[in-house]
Amino acid sequence: MDTRSTFHWIILALSSLVLLFILAPLVGMVLDTSPSEFFQTVKDDEVQDSVWLTLSVAFMATLVFAFMAIPLAWMMARYNFPGKRIIQGLIDLPVVLPHSAAGIALLGFISRDGLLGKAADLIGLNLVGNPVGIALAMAFVSLSFLINAARDGFAAVPVRLEKAAMNLGASPVKMFFTVSLPLTWRNIASGFIMMFARGMSEFGAIVIIAYHPMTAPVLIYERFNQFGLSYARPASVFFILVALVIFILIRIFSNRANRSLVKVRVNNS
Repeated sequence: MDTRSTFHWIILALSSLVLLFILAPLVGMVLDTSPSEFFQTVKDDEVQDSVWLTLSVAFMATLVFAFMAIPLAWMMARYNFPGKRIIQGLIDLPVVLPHSAAGIALLGFISRDGLLGKAADLIGLNLVGNPVGIALAMAFVSLSFLINAARDGFAAVPVRLEKAAMNLGASPVKMFFTVSLPLTWRNIASGFIMMFARGMSEFGAIVIIAYHPMTAPVLIYERFNQFGLSYARPASVFFILVALVIFILIRIFSNRANRSLVKVRVNNS
């Protein structure tokens, strides 16, 4: 027997099992949802509001924190300094924290007795039970994905290219925006999508910060808790389908943007 062929069949079988494990629950959930239940859920104003709140807040949290995360990622890729491993550990910490623990930690920071909460209270803003608080919870548990993806992208950019740009008279700011950032675009886009997806799916931290207004994961949990699986399933299917469409559109946009950057580089070379 051809050992190489056997190896390929083993790989195919194991890969199929993993894909089946991922797809089977999702396909089963869709098949168990009747069209009437689905369309009735789609028309539900409460479901529509929760999905819109989840998508908009997750996107804005990702966009706002990207302005701080990308410079930090470049610094982590380019400089060696005392305590760098500690800082990297702090960046990765929210990923391994239990979601409820992350929510409790953040609640102590943004409540009216906390540091950020006191500052917000001065302008009449209560972060608890507020979309801003939801955005902070989403960013807290997902920021690591963007930072690490961007850091890996910057680390892959040859330092000599940045030095060459500065030797030709470019300022550090111009060098960053014309050399480092364009060459790291694909990594940043992937990190942006991962951060957005992670924030959008967060439940544990958000339910502690703001049960109301309800994001889609909180709404699904409430419907399951109060009415059971059959009532929560259509909302889950709707949210998954909306998220899938959003991710496909983002991927298409990022791929087109990447091709445009490649064409610009070719024309300028």
